[in-house]
Amino acid sequence: MIPVEAESPILFFDGVCGFCDRTVNVLQRIDTNRKLKFSPLQGETAARLLPAGMTTKLQSVWLRETDGRLTSRSTAAVRALWHIGGCWKFVAALLWVIPWPLRDLGYRLIAAVRYRLFGKRDTCRLPTPADLEQMLP
Repeated sequence: MIPVEAESPILFFDGVCGFCDRTVNVLQRIDTNRKLKFSPLQGETAARLLPAGMTTKLQSVWLRETDGRLTSRSTAAVRALWHIGGCWKFVAALLWVIPWPLRDLGYRLIAAVRYRLFGKRDTCRLPTPADLEQMLP
């Protein structure tokens, strides 16, 4: 049996961040072919699959490709859209044209104010029954 983390790219996100939670909800809704898996940085999957210290870097999302490569910040977000495919692949291509330092600047600006704008929860999100196939602990 192939481990679930080898089958799909995994997007690791801050599980207590309101903005991150909303973003994951949107990505799950547009990922009709269920290409991505999601896991909070505070979870056991992140602790097992990410290098030591990465789970404390809550100002960044991480995308773990099926071959184990890691990308972060805006590159991870663009690659996630690319994996979803369809018209989102076109959106990802448009975003990819923007030089990564500029993309990451925008990412860091949002990351710096996300708790103030969208709130911070006391605990990670609880997946709904519909989310279970894409959510990893």
